[in-house]
Parts: sequence; structure tokens; C-alpha cells
Amino acid sequence: MEIVPYERAHLDTILAIAEGAEFSSTFTADPERAHRALSAPGAVGLVALESGEPIGFSHTVTDGAFQAYLALLLVAPGARGRGVGRALVDETIGRCGAIRLDLISTEDAEPFYRGFDHGGRWPGYRLYPGGPAAEPAADG
Repeated sequence: MEIVPYERAHLDTILAIAEGAEFSSTFTADPERAHRALSAPGAVGLVALESGEPIGFSHTVTDGAFQAYLALLLVAPGARGRGVGRALVDETIGRCGAIRLDLISTEDAEPFYRGFDHGGRWPGYRLYPGGPAAEPAADG
């Protein structure tokens, strides 16, 4: 397995990996927006390759000094349980330049993240434009 920076040539396979993940419909709905997010200034987009094909990816936003936020981490179903996610997180921490990495997790993924050195759980929120009356998308 090799971890490489995101390139546009990875996009179609990345979107296929993300398709069906419970929280990814906003990511997969607009491929151009997904590409902009993965390649934006302050973004660290990484792709795990096996035999040259993407099997997982991560998207992190960072200030390069103190704070980074792991926005997405997805691994293809057939590649799960083989250390792909851990390798992506470890490489993200190494490349983002920040001293800490925050994230929001699903309950199913919490055991995975507990396996990393961390400072405990912190409550989090996902806020949307429009204030308290706005209804979030079904996939949050």
C-alpha cells in the first residue's frame, strides 16, 4: 500500500468509495465541489493506493500550525481491517503540520479512533447556515 497526495485522476474512484457511506451524500452529490475541497489551500487530501488503485482516502483541513480537522476518512469495504484507515490517519498527522487533529465520528467508528493516542472525547456539533430554524440534510 502507498499513501499519495490526492490528484484529480483519483476522483471517480474516491466518489465510488464514498457512495453509500451514511454521511457522504453531500460529498458525492457534486464532483466539482468534492475536487475543490480535496485540493483547496489548507486541505490535505490523501489517497491510499493498492496496485495503483485507490482503496481509501482522507480529507483534512489545517492551519498548518495548531489545528487540523479530519473531515473525511473512508476505506473501500474490501480493504477494511487491513490498516488502511490507520495509515491514512498517521500520514495525515505527519503531513498536516498541526499539533492536534480533531474529528467527528460515528458510533461505529469510535473503537477505531480510540486506538490512537488522544486527549479524550469532546462534544461536537455540526452547524448549518441559516441559524437554529434551518433543517440539516438527512445525512447531517
